[in-house]
Amino acid sequence: MFRNMAGAAFSTALLFSSGALAADPIKIGLVTALSGQSARAGEALTRGATIAIEEINAKGGVLGRPLELVRRDDESNPAKGLIAARELIQREKVAALIGGLDTPVALAIVPFVNNAKMPFVVPWAAGTAITQNGASSNYVFRVSAMDDEVDKAIVQFARKTYDTKKPGLILVNNPWGESNEHGLKLAMKAAGTEPAGIEKFEGNDVDVVPQLSRLKQAGADTLFLVGNVGPASQVVKSLDRMGWAPPIVSHWGPAGGRFTELAGPNAKNVIFVQTYSFFGDLSPAGKKVMAALQAKYPDIKGPADVTPAVGVANAYDTVLMIASAIQKAGKTDPTAIRDGFYAIDRVDGLIKTYEKPFTQTKHDALTENDYIWTRFEDNRILPFVKK
Repeated sequence: MFRNMAGAAFSTALLFSSGALAADPIKIGLVTALSGQSARAGEALTRGATIAIEEINAKGGVLGRPLELVRRDDESNPAKGLIAARELIQREKVAALIGGLDTPVALAIVPFVNNAKMPFVVPWAAGTAITQNGASSNYVFRVSAMDDEVDKAIVQFARKTYDTKKPGLILVNNPWGESNEHGLKLAMKAAGTEPAGIEKFEGNDVDVVPQLSRLKQAGADTLFLVGNVGPASQVVKSLDRMGWAPPIVSHWGPAGGRFTELAGPNAKNVIFVQTYSFFGDLSPAGKKVMAALQAKYPDIKGPADVTPAVGVANAYDTVLMIASAIQKAGKTDPTAIRDGFYAIDRVDGLIKTYEKPFTQTKHDALTENDYIWTRFEDNRILPFVKK
């Protein structure tokens, strides 16, 4: 009897082995900050990716297989981000990698993924050189803001909203700050604007008064700010100590975490760029995702609780892009998936409907026309309305 049962079990295994293999998940790796000051942004990326994956899996997955998200914490540290990317690719055998909350982390990963021939899609980090990296065979794509485009938008918004004539640049002293210094100079030159001055600060600085004082003395009428949560909050507190309250137009660094807690009541004075908001009249995709977020995450009662919304939206659209690229490839070979990005015809995303978003010379899906302007009110990111 045991022999018959064993034979039956073996036969059953044969019958279902091909089906079991077909149902093996396609792993998507996520490298992001899951701890530290930017953990809220990492959680937003996780939630956006998770909602997209659950939606895709409910419809049968991709190539008949479910998608599975595998995360690693980079702690906003480039070295740790590279280790995490290597582990996801070599040990977890992911089919594609999502990551790069911080530009320095993304830049550390870029040479490795290009050498490993692994599709790497960036849903946050905006450094221009991430996608424009000079590789002869480029595996890096982005569904996010890009510095050169953001810098054009910052200059245009400041001129239109505040009649800015002499901006002062206050930039974090790292590759992200360098990227935006280059982009802002080009954007200002195109607009016929000269900066009052350009000042740098370190990521761990707790007093930026000397740099800001020089900008004030130089006649800066607006500040262009580039820095993530911690350093950007120190800029706000330094301005408070000075009693100086110029308009502040910022890249989206403040959106990534506990900015209002760290910056204090004048965090609301910082106007920053985003790619999406759950406020207002939502598209069908927006309504669907909002409903899914509320059903899955008890802390989300309404649009104000989706913070930062940009992380959710960018990650959601990123997963849709990856799924479409895999479908176009017809297999999970990384090079075929990379080529699949070029074959994408249309993706109905949260931020917009993407029509042929990528080409071999264009690896950024968003442009300056896809940005909106926001500010913090209490601990909520709300659309900016000039009063």
